[in-house]
Amino acid sequence: MDLLEDLESLQFEYGIPEEDSTLLYLQGRYRGLMINACAHATFFCKLLRNLRESLHENQSSSYLSAGSLHLATPDSKELKVGIIGGGHLGKQLARTLLQLVPIPAESLRISTRRPEALDEFQKLGVQCFYRNSNLASWANVIFLCCLPSQLSHICLEIQTSLEKTCIVYSFVAAVPLPRLKLLLNYTNILRPQYECVEDGANIWGANKEVAAALQDPVILQATCPYSPAGGIILNIKWLVGVFYAALNMCTARNMASPQALLLLNELFLSVHFEDCGKGTASCPKFQPTNFVSKTYVKNLSKKRSFPWFDLTTVQLRETPFSQHLSTSTVLQDHLTYLYCDSFGISLTKEEPVVSTGSPSQ
Repeated sequence: MDLLEDLESLQFEYGIPEEDSTLLYLQGRYRGLMINACAHATFFCKLLRNLRESLHENQSSSYLSAGSLHLATPDSKELKVGIIGGGHLGKQLARTLLQLVPIPAESLRISTRRPEALDEFQKLGVQCFYRNSNLASWANVIFLCCLPSQLSHICLEIQTSLEKTCIVYSFVAAVPLPRLKLLLNYTNILRPQYECVEDGANIWGANKEVAAALQDPVILQATCPYSPAGGIILNIKWLVGVFYAALNMCTARNMASPQALLLLNELFLSVHFEDCGKGTASCPKFQPTNFVSKTYVKNLSKKRSFPWFDLTTVQLRETPFSQHLSTSTVLQDHLTYLYCDSFGISLTKEEPVVSTGSPSQ
Protein backbone atom coordinates (compact mmCIF):
# COMPACT_ATOMS: atom_id res chain seq x y z
CA MET A 1 0.00 0.00 0.00
CA ASP A 2 1.35 3.42 -1.01
CA LEU A 3 0.39 6.03 1.61
CA LEU A 4 1.34 8.85 -0.78
CA GLU A 5 -0.76 7.61 -3.69
CA ASP A 6 -3.59 10.19 -3.33
CA LEU A 7 -1.44 13.07 -2.10
CA GLU A 8 -0.77 14.98 -5.30
CA SER A 9 1.59 17.53 -3.77
CA LEU A 10 3.96 14.76 -2.62
CA GLN A 11 4.14 12.98 -5.97
CA PHE A 12 7.38 13.01 -7.96
CA GLU A 13 5.76 14.87 -10.86
CA TYR A 14 4.36 17.70 -8.73
CA GLY A 15 6.04 21.05 -9.30
CA ILE A 16 8.01 20.03 -12.39
CA PRO A 17 7.96 22.88 -14.95
CA GLU A 18 5.80 22.21 -17.99
CA GLU A 19 8.77 22.45 -20.35
CA ASP A 20 10.47 19.62 -18.45
CA SER A 21 7.43 17.35 -18.17
CA THR A 22 8.29 15.68 -21.48
CA LEU A 23 11.26 14.06 -19.72
CA LEU A 24 9.09 12.19 -17.23
CA TYR A 25 9.11 9.17 -19.53
CA LEU A 26 12.69 8.58 -18.38
CA GLN A 27 11.37 7.63 -14.95
CA GLY A 28 9.31 4.81 -16.47
CA ARG A 29 12.22 3.75 -18.66
CA TYR A 30 14.53 3.56 -15.65
CA ARG A 31 12.06 1.36 -13.80
CA GLY A 32 11.53 -0.78 -16.90
CA LEU A 33 15.26 -1.35 -17.28
CA MET A 34 15.49 -2.31 -13.60
CA ILE A 35 12.64 -4.82 -13.92
CA ASN A 36 14.08 -6.31 -17.11
CA ALA A 37 17.53 -6.66 -15.57
CA CYS A 38 16.19 -8.45 -12.48
CA ALA A 39 13.84 -10.64 -14.55
CA HIS A 40 16.56 -11.90 -16.89
CA ALA A 41 19.00 -12.45 -14.02
CA THR A 42 16.32 -14.45 -12.19
CA PHE A 43 15.57 -16.56 -15.28
CA PHE A 44 19.28 -17.22 -15.75
CA CYS A 45 19.75 -18.28 -12.12
CA LYS A 46 16.75 -20.60 -12.33
CA LEU A 47 18.23 -22.29 -15.40
CA LEU A 48 21.67 -22.46 -13.82
CA ARG A 49 20.29 -24.00 -10.64
CA ASN A 50 18.28 -26.59 -12.56
CA LEU A 51 21.28 -27.45 -14.73
CA ARG A 52 23.52 -27.86 -11.69
CA GLU A 53 20.95 -30.18 -10.08
CA SER A 54 20.78 -32.32 -13.24
CA LEU A 55 24.57 -32.44 -13.51
CA HIS A 56 24.82 -33.35 -9.84
CA GLU A 57 22.37 -36.23 -10.29
CA ASN A 58 24.24 -37.41 -13.38
CA GLN A 59 27.60 -37.20 -11.62
CA SER A 60 26.22 -38.97 -8.53
CA SER A 61 24.85 -41.82 -10.67
CA SER A 62 28.20 -42.21 -12.45
CA TYR A 63 30.02 -42.14 -9.13
CA LEU A 64 27.82 -44.82 -7.60
CA SER A 65 27.78 -47.07 -10.67
CA ALA A 66 31.56 -46.92 -11.01
CA GLY A 67 32.04 -48.06 -7.43
CA SER A 68 35.62 -46.81 -7.45
CA LEU A 69 37.07 -45.26 -4.34
CA HIS A 70 39.48 -43.13 -6.32
CA LEU A 71 36.69 -41.12 -7.97
CA ALA A 72 36.08 -37.65 -6.59
CA THR A 73 32.80 -37.10 -4.82
CA PRO A 74 30.22 -35.10 -6.81
CA ASP A 75 30.30 -31.32 -6.54
CA SER A 76 27.60 -29.59 -4.53
CA LYS A 77 24.47 -28.89 -6.57
CA GLU A 78 23.63 -25.72 -4.65
CA LEU A 79 24.06 -22.56 -6.74
CA LYS A 80 26.20 -19.94 -4.99
CA VAL A 81 25.45 -16.36 -6.07
CA GLY A 82 27.55 -13.29 -5.33
CA ILE A 83 26.60 -9.65 -5.87
CA ILE A 84 29.24 -6.92 -6.01
CA GLY A 85 27.58 -3.60 -5.25
CA GLY A 86 24.94 -2.84 -2.65
CA GLY A 87 23.26 0.14 -4.29
CA HIS A 88 19.72 0.31 -5.61
CA LEU A 89 20.24 -2.30 -8.34
CA GLY A 90 22.17 -4.64 -6.06
CA LYS A 91 19.44 -4.51 -3.42
CA GLN A 92 16.59 -5.01 -5.87
CA LEU A 93 18.43 -7.91 -7.49
CA ALA A 94 19.08 -9.56 -4.12
CA ARG A 95 15.42 -9.26 -3.10
CA THR A 96 14.25 -10.68 -6.41
CA LEU A 97 16.66 -13.63 -6.38
CA LEU A 98 15.76 -14.51 -2.79
CA GLN A 99 12.03 -14.44 -3.51
CA LEU A 100 11.68 -15.74 -7.06
CA VAL A 101 14.47 -18.23 -7.77
CA PRO A 102 14.37 -18.75 -4.75
CA ILE A 103 17.99 -18.72 -3.60
CA PRO A 104 18.55 -19.70 0.06
CA ALA A 105 19.99 -16.84 2.11
CA GLU A 106 23.11 -18.85 2.91
CA SER A 107 23.78 -19.25 -0.84
CA LEU A 108 23.76 -15.49 -1.51
CA ARG A 109 26.55 -13.10 -0.52
CA ILE A 110 26.96 -9.37 -1.15
CA SER A 111 30.23 -7.45 -1.24
CA THR A 112 29.89 -3.69 -0.91
CA ARG A 113 31.78 -0.74 0.54
CA ARG A 114 28.98 -0.20 3.04
CA PRO A 115 27.83 -3.60 4.33
CA GLU A 116 26.31 -1.86 7.38
CA ALA A 117 23.66 -0.42 5.03
CA LEU A 118 22.38 -3.93 4.19
CA ASP A 119 20.87 -4.72 7.57
CA GLU A 120 17.67 -6.11 6.02
CA PHE A 121 19.65 -8.82 4.20
CA GLN A 122 21.88 -9.66 7.13
CA LYS A 123 18.77 -10.29 9.24
CA LEU A 124 17.70 -12.84 6.60
CA GLY A 125 21.03 -14.66 6.88
CA VAL A 126 22.77 -13.17 3.83
CA GLN A 127 26.47 -12.55 4.41
CA CYS A 128 27.34 -8.92 3.61
CA PHE A 129 30.94 -7.73 3.67
CA TYR A 130 33.58 -5.82 1.71
CA ARG A 131 35.92 -8.49 0.31
CA ASN A 132 35.51 -8.74 -3.44
CA SER A 133 38.24 -11.33 -3.91
CA ASN A 134 36.72 -13.63 -1.27
CA LEU A 135 33.34 -13.37 -2.97
CA ALA A 136 34.91 -14.20 -6.35
CA SER A 137 36.61 -17.36 -5.09
CA TRP A 138 33.35 -18.59 -3.50
CA ALA A 139 30.61 -17.86 -6.07
CA ASN A 140 29.39 -19.82 -9.10
CA VAL A 141 27.96 -16.65 -10.62
CA ILE A 142 28.86 -13.03 -9.81
CA PHE A 143 26.63 -10.07 -10.63
CA LEU A 144 28.48 -6.80 -11.15
CA CYS A 145 26.16 -4.03 -9.93
CA CYS A 146 28.80 -1.35 -9.42
CA LEU A 147 29.43 2.06 -10.96
CA PRO A 148 31.54 2.24 -14.14
CA SER A 149 34.15 4.27 -12.25
CA GLN A 150 34.59 1.40 -9.78
CA LEU A 151 34.84 -1.40 -12.32
CA SER A 152 38.57 -1.26 -13.13
CA HIS A 153 39.52 -1.58 -9.47
CA ILE A 154 37.01 -4.38 -8.86
CA CYS A 155 38.25 -6.35 -11.87
CA LEU A 156 41.81 -6.03 -10.60
CA GLU A 157 40.70 -7.36 -7.21
CA ILE A 158 38.80 -10.41 -8.46
CA GLN A 159 40.55 -11.54 -11.65
CA THR A 160 43.02 -13.86 -9.93
CA SER A 161 40.32 -15.37 -7.69
CA LEU A 162 37.87 -16.45 -10.38
CA GLU A 163 37.40 -20.15 -11.04
CA LYS A 164 37.21 -21.11 -14.72
CA THR A 165 33.55 -22.13 -14.42
CA CYS A 166 32.41 -19.01 -12.55
CA ILE A 167 30.16 -16.79 -14.67
CA VAL A 168 30.60 -13.03 -14.36
CA TYR A 169 27.31 -11.30 -15.19
CA SER A 170 27.75 -7.58 -15.77
CA PHE A 171 25.10 -4.87 -15.43
CA VAL A 172 27.65 -2.10 -16.06
CA ALA A 173 26.13 -0.82 -19.29
CA ALA A 174 28.83 1.79 -19.92
CA VAL A 175 31.58 -0.83 -20.21
CA PRO A 176 31.33 -2.99 -23.38
CA LEU A 177 32.20 -6.68 -23.45
CA PRO A 178 35.63 -6.36 -25.13
CA ARG A 179 36.72 -3.86 -22.49
CA LEU A 180 35.38 -6.03 -19.66
CA LYS A 181 37.14 -9.08 -21.08
CA LEU A 182 40.39 -7.12 -21.11
CA LEU A 183 39.94 -5.79 -17.57
CA LEU A 184 39.22 -9.24 -16.16
CA ASN A 185 41.52 -11.23 -18.47
CA TYR A 186 38.59 -13.64 -18.53
CA THR A 187 36.04 -14.91 -21.07
CA ASN A 188 33.21 -16.49 -19.05
CA ILE A 189 31.19 -13.27 -19.03
CA LEU A 190 27.54 -12.49 -19.77
CA ARG A 191 26.32 -8.96 -20.38
CA PRO A 192 22.70 -8.21 -21.34
CA GLN A 193 22.22 -5.25 -23.68
CA TYR A 194 18.96 -3.34 -23.86
CA GLU A 195 17.59 -1.08 -26.56
CA CYS A 196 14.98 1.50 -25.67
CA VAL A 197 12.32 2.17 -28.31
CA GLU A 198 10.85 5.63 -28.66
CA ASP A 199 7.23 6.11 -27.59
CA GLY A 200 7.15 2.81 -25.72
CA ALA A 201 4.16 2.39 -23.41
CA ASN A 202 4.93 2.78 -19.71
CA ILE A 203 3.48 -0.45 -18.34
CA TRP A 204 6.03 -0.91 -15.56
CA GLY A 205 3.99 0.39 -12.65
CA ALA A 206 5.30 2.74 -10.00
CA ASN A 207 4.87 1.38 -6.51
CA LYS A 208 5.40 -2.37 -6.64
CA GLU A 209 8.62 -4.08 -5.62
CA VAL A 210 10.36 -5.70 -8.59
CA ALA A 211 9.58 -9.23 -7.36
CA ALA A 212 5.89 -8.34 -7.06
CA ALA A 213 5.87 -6.65 -10.48
CA LEU A 214 7.19 -9.85 -12.08
CA GLN A 215 4.10 -11.69 -10.87
CA ASP A 216 1.98 -9.40 -13.05
CA PRO A 217 1.43 -11.26 -16.38
CA VAL A 218 1.45 -8.03 -18.41
CA ILE A 219 4.75 -6.84 -16.95
CA LEU A 220 6.35 -10.28 -17.11
CA GLN A 221 5.44 -10.83 -20.76
CA ALA A 222 6.89 -7.39 -21.56
CA THR A 223 10.25 -8.69 -20.28
CA CYS A 224 10.19 -11.74 -22.59
CA PRO A 225 13.30 -11.89 -24.80
CA TYR A 226 11.25 -11.37 -27.99
CA SER A 227 8.77 -8.81 -26.70
CA PRO A 228 8.92 -5.09 -27.64
CA ALA A 229 6.10 -4.24 -25.20
CA GLY A 230 7.09 -1.48 -22.81
CA GLY A 231 9.64 -0.08 -25.25
CA ILE A 232 12.63 -2.10 -23.97
CA ILE A 233 14.14 -4.85 -26.14
CA LEU A 234 16.77 -7.34 -25.02
CA ASN A 235 19.57 -8.05 -27.49
CA ILE A 236 19.03 -11.72 -28.30
CA LYS A 237 22.77 -12.41 -28.21
CA TRP A 238 22.35 -12.60 -24.43
CA LEU A 239 20.19 -15.69 -24.89
CA VAL A 240 22.84 -17.15 -27.20
CA GLY A 241 25.40 -16.60 -24.44
CA VAL A 242 23.14 -18.38 -21.92
CA PHE A 243 23.04 -21.52 -24.08
CA TYR A 244 26.79 -21.62 -24.58
CA ALA A 245 27.28 -21.03 -20.85
CA ALA A 246 25.14 -24.12 -20.21
CA LEU A 247 27.28 -26.14 -22.62
CA ASN A 248 30.43 -24.93 -20.85
CA MET A 249 29.07 -26.28 -17.58
CA CYS A 250 28.57 -29.69 -19.20
CA THR A 251 32.08 -29.58 -20.66
CA ALA A 252 33.52 -28.71 -17.24
CA ARG A 253 32.03 -31.99 -15.95
CA ASN A 254 33.51 -33.92 -18.93
CA MET A 255 30.04 -34.77 -20.18
CA ALA A 256 29.97 -36.30 -23.67
CA SER A 257 28.32 -34.16 -26.35
CA PRO A 258 25.25 -36.44 -26.89
CA GLN A 259 24.48 -36.38 -23.15
CA ALA A 260 24.99 -32.62 -23.05
CA LEU A 261 22.44 -32.14 -25.83
CA LEU A 262 19.95 -34.42 -24.07
CA LEU A 263 20.36 -32.32 -20.95
CA LEU A 264 19.83 -29.07 -22.88
CA ASN A 265 16.70 -30.51 -24.51
CA GLU A 266 15.38 -31.34 -21.06
CA LEU A 267 16.37 -27.98 -19.59
CA PHE A 268 15.21 -25.62 -22.35
CA LEU A 269 12.54 -27.55 -24.27
CA SER A 270 10.61 -29.26 -21.51
CA VAL A 271 7.73 -26.75 -21.54
CA HIS A 272 5.25 -27.21 -24.41
CA PHE A 273 2.41 -24.93 -25.46
CA GLU A 274 -1.01 -26.40 -26.16
CA ASP A 275 -0.56 -26.78 -29.93
CA CYS A 276 2.56 -28.85 -29.39
CA GLY A 277 2.27 -32.31 -27.90
CA LYS A 278 5.22 -33.76 -26.06
CA GLY A 279 7.45 -35.86 -28.27
CA THR A 280 5.82 -34.80 -31.54
CA ALA A 281 7.79 -34.02 -34.68
CA SER A 282 6.85 -30.33 -34.41
CA CYS A 283 8.89 -29.91 -31.23
CA PRO A 284 12.47 -28.71 -31.74
CA LYS A 285 15.41 -30.85 -30.64
CA PHE A 286 18.97 -29.62 -30.44
CA GLN A 287 21.57 -31.09 -32.77
CA PRO A 288 25.38 -30.71 -32.63
CA THR A 289 25.33 -28.49 -35.73
CA ASN A 290 23.11 -26.01 -33.83
CA PHE A 291 26.16 -25.08 -31.74
CA VAL A 292 29.32 -25.92 -33.71
CA SER A 293 30.22 -26.04 -37.39
CA LYS A 294 29.56 -29.06 -39.60
CA THR A 295 33.30 -29.50 -40.03
CA TYR A 296 33.80 -29.67 -36.27
CA VAL A 297 30.92 -32.16 -35.89
CA LYS A 298 32.58 -34.54 -38.33
CA ASN A 299 35.53 -34.83 -35.94
CA LEU A 300 33.42 -34.86 -32.76
CA SER A 301 33.19 -38.40 -31.42
CA LYS A 302 30.26 -39.43 -29.25
CA LYS A 303 32.54 -39.73 -26.24
CA ARG A 304 34.01 -36.24 -26.54
CA SER A 305 32.70 -33.13 -24.85
CA PHE A 306 31.90 -29.92 -26.67
CA PRO A 307 34.76 -27.41 -26.77
CA TRP A 308 35.02 -24.66 -24.17
CA PHE A 309 33.30 -21.59 -25.61
CA ASP A 310 34.42 -17.99 -25.17
CA LEU A 311 31.17 -16.37 -24.00
CA THR A 312 32.35 -12.89 -24.98
CA THR A 313 32.91 -14.06 -28.56
CA VAL A 314 29.54 -15.78 -28.95
CA GLN A 315 27.80 -12.57 -27.81
CA LEU A 316 29.72 -10.41 -30.29
CA ARG A 317 29.72 -12.56 -33.44
CA GLU A 318 27.41 -14.78 -35.43
CA THR A 319 27.49 -18.40 -34.32
CA PRO A 320 25.71 -21.56 -35.50
CA PHE A 321 23.30 -21.16 -32.61
CA SER A 322 22.56 -17.45 -33.18
CA GLN A 323 21.71 -18.30 -36.81
CA HIS A 324 19.56 -21.23 -35.74
CA LEU A 325 17.75 -19.16 -33.11
CA SER A 326 17.04 -16.28 -35.50
CA THR A 327 15.46 -18.56 -38.13
CA SER A 328 13.50 -21.02 -35.96
CA THR A 329 10.23 -19.45 -34.83
CA VAL A 330 9.24 -22.79 -33.25
CA LEU A 331 12.29 -22.62 -30.99
CA GLN A 332 11.53 -18.99 -30.19
CA ASP A 333 7.99 -20.01 -29.21
CA HIS A 334 9.25 -22.75 -26.90
CA LEU A 335 11.73 -20.46 -25.20
CA THR A 336 9.07 -17.80 -24.68
CA TYR A 337 6.77 -20.35 -23.04
CA LEU A 338 9.65 -21.64 -20.92
CA TYR A 339 10.47 -18.09 -19.80
CA CYS A 340 6.92 -17.34 -18.66
CA ASP A 341 6.48 -20.78 -17.11
CA SER A 342 9.62 -20.32 -15.01
CA PHE A 343 7.83 -17.42 -13.29
CA GLY A 344 4.66 -19.46 -12.83
CA ILE A 345 2.71 -17.74 -15.61
CA SER A 346 1.27 -19.76 -18.50
CA LEU A 347 0.48 -18.24 -21.87
CA THR A 348 -2.85 -19.02 -23.50
CA LYS A 349 -3.47 -19.84 -27.13
CA GLU A 350 -4.91 -16.39 -27.78
CA GLU A 351 -1.86 -14.58 -26.45
CA PRO A 352 0.95 -13.72 -28.88
CA VAL A 353 4.11 -15.75 -28.43
CA VAL A 354 6.74 -14.13 -30.61
CA SER A 355 6.87 -10.54 -31.75
CA THR A 356 6.44 -9.95 -35.46
CA GLY A 357 9.22 -7.40 -35.23
CA SER A 358 12.85 -8.39 -35.53
CA PRO A 359 14.61 -8.97 -32.21
CA SER A 360 17.59 -6.81 -31.48
CA GLN A 361 20.79 -8.37 -32.76
